[in-house]
Amino acid sequence: MSDKYTTIHYHDYLELDKILNAQHPRSGEGGDAAHEETLFIIIHQVYELWFKQILHEVESVNEMFDNDRIDERNLGIVVQRLDRVREIMKLIIQQIVVLETMTPLDFLDFRGYLFPASGFQSYQFRMLEAMLGLPDEQRITYHGQHYTSVFPDDIKKKLLEAEKNSLFDAVEAWLERTPFLQFEGFRFIEQYKSAVERMIEKEQAAIKESEFLSEKMKSQRLEMLGSTETYFNAILDKEVYDEKREKGELKLSYKACVAALLINLYRDEPLLHLPFKFLNALVDIDELFTTWRYRHAQMVLRMLGKKIGTGGSSGHEYLLKTAFRHQIFTDLHNISTLLIPRSELPDLPDFLVKELGFAFTQRNDGK
Repeated sequence: MSDKYTTIHYHDYLELDKILNAQHPRSGEGGDAAHEETLFIIIHQVYELWFKQILHEVESVNEMFDNDRIDERNLGIVVQRLDRVREIMKLIIQQIVVLETMTPLDFLDFRGYLFPASGFQSYQFRMLEAMLGLPDEQRITYHGQHYTSVFPDDIKKKLLEAEKNSLFDAVEAWLERTPFLQFEGFRFIEQYKSAVERMIEKEQAAIKESEFLSEKMKSQRLEMLGSTETYFNAILDKEVYDEKREKGELKLSYKACVAALLINLYRDEPLLHLPFKFLNALVDIDELFTTWRYRHAQMVLRMLGKKIGTGGSSGHEYLLKTAFRHQIFTDLHNISTLLIPRSELPDLPDFLVKELGFAFTQRNDGK
């Protein structure tokens, strides 16, 4: 038998001696140790192990997109790996429930031993943010310093390098290559604008003709409904879109956003179903990270109240701000604002339906 397949014991394969002997409570050992510190250490070690797995998945996805043309056969693998990240994030959120079995008074038994350690010093989590595409200008600063300031130079270099090859940038470039936005006889954005106008006209007429609404209520609903110059103005006017992007209100390029809209609207077409699942997985992961940050912030509020964090941050206040500021794929979330009912979708030309379908679904010979 080759060395590759020599027998190995479960204990040795998992290197359990290293793992099970990696908990060293600073409050002491035996009767002097704070009982809850072991839980605190294990919970955070498990976080770091899950972060390692998420990084493994995201890095593999980035590598698949690291070309001018992604092999579309890999898109299924990408969705599968992002689905795994999604499930891991659900576990990470659930772990907070376990940590909350420790009371605030229990935490105070050993909190004094933690200074100046802080979760902000988690290299893997900072790397994950960088690899996903969280930009510098969007970050909540730590003591007014760059987020890499707590790391040695070699780690700083890796973090800054990861920012240059983020998943956000790869997704944007991939969306910009979507080939179905404009063909002779079919210009998606023009067809979409006509559909939006028809939809709004129908809804306006229904409000005006209602026998159950007062004039005041009709006026309010018409204002809430808006027009092509309110919710839809950016996507229907590239100049307006680019102005918002220049101000930092939007991040995706105009072409990428239009492509994401098309994929969401025509998700039922066979060739667009997998791209839709991919974009939806990114939205889910972004939402789960926001949920984790928020739950973490609430857990800190429960444990510490308004005390400062062990690393010197404002504790709960800082964590709560990151929950709302550190979202990465907000432009994909905002696509929902631009969706219209399936009944209002412009019909695709026959040649495009064939392009977006599977070959066997287009046969009419009964074979």
